[in-house]
Amino acid sequence: MTTAQARREEIYRLATTAGLTSVEELSQRFNVTASTIRRDLALLNDQGKLARTYGGALAIGAHPEASLRQRIGEAFEEKQAIAQWAAGQVQAGESILLDGGSTVGALAHALRDRSGLTVTTPALNTVQELADSPGIHVDCLGGRLRSVSQTFVGPLAEAALERMTFDRVFLGADAVTADDGICEADQAQTRLKELMARRGADVYVLADSSKLGQRPFHAWVRLPLPWTLVTDADADPHEVELFRRAGVRVTIAQGAHAGTSGRLDAEEAS
Repeated sequence: MTTAQARREEIYRLATTAGLTSVEELSQRFNVTASTIRRDLALLNDQGKLARTYGGALAIGAHPEASLRQRIGEAFEEKQAIAQWAAGQVQAGESILLDGGSTVGALAHALRDRSGLTVTTPALNTVQELADSPGIHVDCLGGRLRSVSQTFVGPLAEAALERMTFDRVFLGADAVTADDGICEADQAQTRLKELMARRGADVYVLADSSKLGQRPFHAWVRLPLPWTLVTDADADPHEVELFRRAGVRVTIAQGAHAGTSGRLDAEEAS
């Protein structure tokens, strides 16, 4: 049986020699759970050896930001569970703001058959999801398009937000920590998220468990309390507790095929 230290050394070697290393590939290679691999990657990240990405790791020095297209298939079941829970919070007649990202895009997909909603978004994937939904009025935030995230950012999008308020705001995240908030690859994106959070009565951050406690980039936005973190059943209980201690409400969304390592019961707590 491979020891934990030997496994981590091999993960580092693979990332250094092969570049991108996925959680799924490593889980199969070492015959351990995805949660175990995520903990290995988190430790290697803390040691400065690897940079965490969506669904895997890169050797330090490689560009770690994945495109929206790459992210859509990663942690698919976890994102679906999060999206279904979030969709259940949305009520007819509400005006909601949907951020960019694959998890929030899954929420847009879950809302397609609703009626009586107004959805505002800076994200092309959400526009595409809702373009043919007759019961949903869609408003788009314009601005400069970031091709990697497929979202509009910048002064035009920020100015449009100043004229709007929302019943609920759903934000995505490259990573999220209890002390510093949402981590992103781009300062313009964090600036827009900060403004989004100010315009909503209820604010939710949709982030699968692999993003909790991670610091892959250097652009941050700290959200004013209260806000709700929505994550999946593989969330590390220690990370969840850190968020709760910081005053963040935490919801664990249960999916049909959620993992069992570190599993938490579905709950919402402050």
